[in-house]
Amino acid sequence: MIEQTKTGIEGLDDILNGGIVKNSTTLVSGNPGAGKSILCLQYIYNGIEKYDEKGIYLSFEEDESDLREAAESLGFENWQDHVDNGDIKVYDKQVLLRENDFTSSLDILLEELEDGDYDRLVLDSLAMFELFFENEKEKRTYLLKFTDILSDSGLTTLMTNEQGAVFPDTEIGLENYLTDGNIYLIQTPTDTGVNRYVWVAKMRKQNIETDIYPMEIDRGGIDVHQNASAFSMMSEEESPI
Repeated sequence: MIEQTKTGIEGLDDILNGGIVKNSTTLVSGNPGAGKSILCLQYIYNGIEKYDEKGIYLSFEEDESDLREAAESLGFENWQDHVDNGDIKVYDKQVLLRENDFTSSLDILLEELEDGDYDRLVLDSLAMFELFFENEKEKRTYLLKFTDILSDSGLTTLMTNEQGAVFPDTEIGLENYLTDGNIYLIQTPTDTGVNRYVWVAKMRKQNIETDIYPMEIDRGGIDVHQNASAFSMMSEEESPI
């Protein structure tokens, strides 16, 4: 029986047939504004609010105050209380980029992981994390090392990744193959706004629903709808399925 970590996101856990595999690393990809950071904030917040699972949020792009404002704007009103009492640990860019050295940033994290008190981790974003490394070989080596450390520490991890292309099959990087799961957030412009979708493309060790599902972002975060989208705006050649 595979242990799972529930995201607590309406509809997403159903697509995952229960949740994310415990101690795995899942890549959350999407173009700018697709909702990657929102999903991650929701994942960490739901962890302590719904399941008594503490979380660590590593942000290479935002200050701690920015994360708080984003969380509270989504209705996560207890975010700062959880940060203050240590149930949510935030390391922002001011801390992680202080030494401009991966080893120093890793040492900061390892000190926190020694106690084994945390269950969930978010790294936002992988693009900034990868700036520490000079070439693909070094990036691959350290990414594998880092994900192994997180797994050995009992953490179920989400990493965000910037996706330049609207359709994910046109832009697949090395990191997609090094992680246990791939979740794509897709947004397409319409005459009246934006349509949003989620596609769970891969999740090792478990059966998943691989259709593309419509989703909404509102106060409370992301809500995934259970009726699979026909995705009619995509031609047969463009379809990622």
